[in-house]
Amino acid sequence: MSANERLRHRSQQRPYLIGLTGGIGSGKTAVSDRMNRLGMAVVDADQVTRDLVEPGQLALTQIVAAFGPEVVTAEGALDRAALRARVFADEAERTRLNAILHPLVHTRLHALAHRPGPWGVLVAVPLLAENIERYRWLDRILVVDVPRALQIERAMARDRMDRAAAERLLAAQADRATRLAIADDVITNDGPIEQLDAIVERLHARYQAMAGAG
Repeated sequence: MSANERLRHRSQQRPYLIGLTGGIGSGKTAVSDRMNRLGMAVVDADQVTRDLVEPGQLALTQIVAAFGPEVVTAEGALDRAALRARVFADEAERTRLNAILHPLVHTRLHALAHRPGPWGVLVAVPLLAENIERYRWLDRILVVDVPRALQIERAMARDRMDRAAAERLLAAQADRATRLAIADDVITNDGPIEQLDAIVERLHARYQAMAGAG
């Protein structure tokens, strides 16, 4: 079978599905951007979440019902800063928000990831380890890993937060050991960002071969 024939055959099946995850500051976006430039489709849980909380969407309606009108702006949009302050200060509130969002995000991601056409789809889910039972339909899981100290440094530089805020953010996520336990593949992203190019190219080629598209 020629390469073109393999691609046509693959397009008639569901895509090969790779879950991408990693803690804050690990470089998930850098990896997904590179995979996308190489031709892999990407669906992103953060973007799906932003879409789901737009005015008029069910998730926003449920969030307002659960947390009150103080989490929306005068224009009717979600006040992300107000909501973030609530949920990161209180684990029960965070659990409440996750109970609203995670099922809706999962349903949308599943639908987007299974659309026919691409040979492979990278499904980027920051909280994949915390919700792994929902995502058993993934074929493979890629974890981007960095030491905790580097995560804190990157979070402080990127989001202009202090160390205490960065520590709280990390504490709200699964720890490194939990993420690594679900990994089929690991990118250790503790060097210059330019090193990612060759690493991602090798993984992309490997995934194509696994999908029968290479």
